[in-house]
Amino acid sequence: MRFRPKARLDPTQVEDRRGRMPGVALGGGGLGVVGLVVYLLVALLSNGSGPLAGLDGSTVAQQPPGQVLGEECQTGQDANQREDCRIVGYVNSIQRYWPKHVKGYTISRTVFYSGSVDTGCGYATSDVGPFYCPVDKKVYIDLDFFDELSSRLGASSGPLAQAYVLAHEYGHHVQDLLGILDRIGNDRQGPESAAVKSELQADCFAGAWAHDAAQTGYLTKITPADVRDALSAAAAVGDDRIQASTRGQVDPETWTHGSSEQRERWFLVGYEGGEPERCDTW
Repeated sequence: MRFRPKARLDPTQVEDRRGRMPGVALGGGGLGVVGLVVYLLVALLSNGSGPLAGLDGSTVAQQPPGQVLGEECQTGQDANQREDCRIVGYVNSIQRYWPKHVKGYTISRTVFYSGSVDTGCGYATSDVGPFYCPVDKKVYIDLDFFDELSSRLGASSGPLAQAYVLAHEYGHHVQDLLGILDRIGNDRQGPESAAVKSELQADCFAGAWAHDAAQTGYLTKITPADVRDALSAAAAVGDDRIQASTRGQVDPETWTHGSSEQRERWFLVGYEGGEPERCDTW
């Protein structure tokens, strides 16, 4: 899977904060009530390695947010050559897909950051992993997560493995717009919890986008090898696999995301069915 060389990227959908130091933590230095929900949705994506450095040694602290991306990430050819431009392209493709399926879909910006970041949900570090904040309706990611995904969690480093991560987080944005996130409430742990059902539905939404990704005009046709890459990433962030590798035992009652098998299966439900309506994990 590659980008069509002449596809026009829209870097305005991404805010580049790499190299910038966050200010005073919102909400008194903690994630707060809403931020805690977000943390529980994504915490197991983390490997606990601590704050991470910026991508490719890029120095963006002296540049206004988005300026570097606006200069460097203009076409699909740029996306084929640079990782940050590739992520811009994925964001563009995902957000071209969803307005056809969600009436009133609104654009959600992705924020690139290094190590830590202030968000509408409070202060967060790279330990949390990629996440969606329903307060400011933005997706946040330290791009070094992709290195961690392959080197520490054993997932494929293929392009659809990366795209799956972004599409999953945008699945949460769709859930937010549809009022589905409100179902979580305090039901945040356990194999049948609302939190797990929300995560599995986001996996399914990611698969539905992948089914039609080539039709968005940015990407070439997805191959079976690409799908295996995405499944590798989905399995790598399953609660059971992460718990087994970090704790040496598996406790389903503390799950917040679902097992590796569940995450792979629901991605395939979306990918093979090609319709978000099939993603009823509830």
